[in-house]
Amino acid sequence: MSDESVDDRDGGDPVDEAAEPREADDEQPPSESDHDGESDLPVETDGEGIVDRPDSIDEPSYPDPDDDVGGISTPPDDEEMPLADHIEEMVLRFAVVLLVGAAGTSIGLLFASDAISYVWTDIFPYAAEEVPPPHVYHPLELWLTRIKFSALLGIMVALPVFVYQCYLFMRPGLYPHERKYYLAAVPMSVVLAGLGMLFSYVLVLPVLFQYFTFYAEGSADIAYALGETFDLVITLTGFLAIVFQIPLFIMLAIMMGVTTRRWLAQKRLYFWAAFFGLSFMFTMDPTMMAPILVALTMILLFEGTLFVLKWVGRE
Repeated sequence: MSDESVDDRDGGDPVDEAAEPREADDEQPPSESDHDGESDLPVETDGEGIVDRPDSIDEPSYPDPDDDVGGISTPPDDEEMPLADHIEEMVLRFAVVLLVGAAGTSIGLLFASDAISYVWTDIFPYAAEEVPPPHVYHPLELWLTRIKFSALLGIMVALPVFVYQCYLFMRPGLYPHERKYYLAAVPMSVVLAGLGMLFSYVLVLPVLFQYFTFYAEGSADIAYALGETFDLVITLTGFLAIVFQIPLFIMLAIMMGVTTRRWLAQKRLYFWAAFFGLSFMFTMDPTMMAPILVALTMILLFEGTLFVLKWVGRE
């Protein structure tokens, strides 16, 4: 039986089997460039599948940083930076502060011996000829005391530089009115630090050593160690320089909208507890007199600032 008879019997025409694949090859799916109408534009790749489209294709537009986006405005100089750049900038600015502090400490070493003698005779409640002499109990005690005393001068010199470097670091993220507040805070911070050191030297240290003398007098011969005595002097003086920044911190926080006077007044007991905790942590002495004096000073500064704010009508 022939092939033609079989095909006729099935009722169909002869099938050209070779034609079917050719028809399938002709039906190619439309490319993405045909849909977009951009098939005539050249497309470049960098070998990793990243397409560099021609300049004729419009790039997506982003809002200007100065414009309001969803009701939230950004500072005029605010821009996104990689975290590594932020860390590098912070390290460099901190290095500037350390260099200035080291320079101040080096200068202080030239006059440390005379300054130690003057402070020693001034803080004790005796006449100059009755002041007990300092006692040195290990070979490096005098030299270490000079370094510590000079470091206090270095901190005083580096403090305004530290505040200003913090301002430069945060400046791009600050609004113009916030920059004005911060710049005004730099000289105020230096003045308050000086007042804190003066307060420590004129009032706190004399009261403290008067108490120490009264506490030990009559029961033992008083022999003050040079190193331990100046450890207390330097710690109190430096810590009170920081403590006297409390009014400035409160004013800046309120003016920049971080908090309110009313909220601080409502949470005052928490702040009092924190003040006592910090005092006992950094100015500890066996008699408990130093931390109590420092904590009371912090509370008075806190409450005095709130009183002034209430008096001027700032809530």
